[in-house]
Amino acid sequence: MPDMPKSPDPKRFEVSRATLWFDRFMGWLIRFGGIAVIVAVFGIFYFVGKEVIPLFRSAQVEAAGEVASGSAPAVLGVDEWGEMPFFYDGADKLVFVDMQSGERREETIAGLTDLKVTAHSYDAVHHRVALGLDDGRVGSFLVAYERKFDDGRDPRVEPSVTPEPWFTLKHGTGPVTAVSYGDSGAGRAIVAKRGNGDDSTVSVLRLGMKRGLIGKGKLSLLEEADITGELGSEAMMVRASQNGAMVLVASASGGIHYFLADSGGVSKRQTFAPFGSMAPKQMDFLFGGVSLVLTDREGQQEQWSLFRPSEDGERLFGKTKEFPPLAKGPVTFAASQRNRSFLTGSGRELSIRHSTSGAVRWEGAVDIDPAAATLDAKGEHFVIAAADGAARRYAIHDPHPEAGWRAFFGKVWYEGGAGPVYQWQSTGGSDDFEPKYSMVPLIFGSLKGTLYALMFSIPVALLAAVFSAAFLPLSVKRIVKPVMEIMSSLPSVVLGFLAGLWLAPILVTRVPSVMVMVVIVPLAAILLGYAWCRLPIGFRNRFAGGSEWLIVLPFLALAGWAGWSLGPVLESWFFIYKDPASGREIADFRLWWPQATGIPFEQRNSLVLGFMMGFAVIPVIFTIAEDALSNVPKSLTAAAAALGANRWQVVWTVMLPVAASGIFSALMIGFGRAVGETMIMVMATGNTPITEWNLFSGMRTLSANIAVELPEAPVGSTHYRALFLGAVVLFAMTFVMNTIAELLRQRLRERNKLV
Repeated sequence: MPDMPKSPDPKRFEVSRATLWFDRFMGWLIRFGGIAVIVAVFGIFYFVGKEVIPLFRSAQVEAAGEVASGSAPAVLGVDEWGEMPFFYDGADKLVFVDMQSGERREETIAGLTDLKVTAHSYDAVHHRVALGLDDGRVGSFLVAYERKFDDGRDPRVEPSVTPEPWFTLKHGTGPVTAVSYGDSGAGRAIVAKRGNGDDSTVSVLRLGMKRGLIGKGKLSLLEEADITGELGSEAMMVRASQNGAMVLVASASGGIHYFLADSGGVSKRQTFAPFGSMAPKQMDFLFGGVSLVLTDREGQQEQWSLFRPSEDGERLFGKTKEFPPLAKGPVTFAASQRNRSFLTGSGRELSIRHSTSGAVRWEGAVDIDPAAATLDAKGEHFVIAAADGAARRYAIHDPHPEAGWRAFFGKVWYEGGAGPVYQWQSTGGSDDFEPKYSMVPLIFGSLKGTLYALMFSIPVALLAAVFSAAFLPLSVKRIVKPVMEIMSSLPSVVLGFLAGLWLAPILVTRVPSVMVMVVIVPLAAILLGYAWCRLPIGFRNRFAGGSEWLIVLPFLALAGWAGWSLGPVLESWFFIYKDPASGREIADFRLWWPQATGIPFEQRNSLVLGFMMGFAVIPVIFTIAEDALSNVPKSLTAAAAALGANRWQVVWTVMLPVAASGIFSALMIGFGRAVGETMIMVMATGNTPITEWNLFSGMRTLSANIAVELPEAPVGSTHYRALFLGAVVLFAMTFVMNTIAELLRQRLRERNKLV
């Protein structure tokens, strides 16, 4: 009996404890890693959402104290911390009240004893109270606050009062009945009305500081201009702008007269009637002195701003905003000293509005009838006072008044603009700058840059992938494909550097050459292919299949050289710039383009971006598309060839339909690579946030904007959060595009799947 084979030792199939332990450990590690990735993604969403959501919250107002001054508040002001308001009743004393302790303090105003004040106004920016007297004199005094820190005690606010010179009006008779003071530092203006009725006069006083060799200098009168004759009817209100350069007078006939007060004198520039023949009930400047808020007796409220109707026109007032109407009754108004917000209302119903967006940030009711109101310099408090001296302080929490859906995604009429626009300009050179946070130019720039990059990269990458997968010999393909994949590893900052400092200076002088090459090189390739197909089959069979590129390449290089050389010739024939001054004709496309089209020509433009960004995207699209085409089953291509199809017919009828989903994925990944690119966009396009499809202008993308401005944005500011909003918009764009792409890819895959 033959020996029976020994059964295998069962221990051979036992797994060691170390292996089992390691397998369990790796299983838990993989689970933990997956959960951690999900948690990290949600953590990113939470962090971004925490920064963006506050942009869309409205203002919050809370009661923060009440005091009683004991005097009627003809003028009400407050320090920048909102801790010690002052009350002025038109006499020779100023009353300060501490909002915390309720302590009342009186300050005598030097020079006002035994004088009768008949007119007054308040400039909150400079803390200046302008006065008019019954004897025809005008003057002012300054209220200053100083924060003092005593050892071992809480900080306290110390007020002081400084009188300023008086000036006697030369025109008119009777008491001063209206006065307003504007101060830019270098120049000042006082507008004053004297008397009432048909005998009243309005004068504008231009003041200047005469400086000596030693000391601060003396404020003196430069000019007094009587503007009564240019009004047509009695003046009802007078206002001088914050910078002292403008004077506005509202007359009884409903017209508002705009006068310019500068070194050339006082001159009338415009008359406009916002409410027809009805004089406005309230007229005040906003912060910056460029925009005016007007309210009529029916409660209709509008904003009028200075702007140029045309490029060469003069800056004049025009209606730019219309706010929700107020109820009938006494109008309360106080402009912010920090931004374009203002407090307004009728009776006890108050609201905080923002002039840039036109939005109502807050509205509510108070428990007293406001006779005067003021906002502190930080925009964190407002104080209202009743006629009996009772005052209320309210805390404002509105860190992002210039934000909102309309500010980010709608057209906004900014100060100085000729109409509503989409604009991004986050910083300026002055405190009264109006920030502009529209996302539309950035979204437009992202789509524009991506479009021009894909217009160059998609044809080149797809045709190269088809040629590599279906025509190129394997020996050459083994070299070409790795080289193309290595191209994708080039740092984008290097490509941006080459685009801005090497490619842009070349293309800016050879645009006609590029235009000719774009036409002549593809045309030469088509003609060469047509001629090759017409050659005798015996001659063509002398060349191995896939080696035709060795013959075509020299002709394409020759066509490229011909197009590059013909460019200057065509430029001298067709692109002639005529110098308007001398009439001389110059063959220069850079000068001809703006003259012929009216749009600019910039050195760093979309043409430069298209070439360099396309160079960065080509390897991505080529690699994925070539893999999809190469993975088409050989049985299908061989069957098509056996049925008599030539190589191009095999590609068109078999390879492209079967690989369609993979090719589409390549295009979407290329789109994502282009829309998220940063350094090339910054360095190749000038990074200008404009909304025009001009090939010879730049753009600013969402990703480039974040990279450039985020390091300089104060944490928690509107600018900082708006950049995070840009990141959310960029994510939403790519998410929507990828979702649509995935749905289309699945449809293509189902349609062309193999059973």
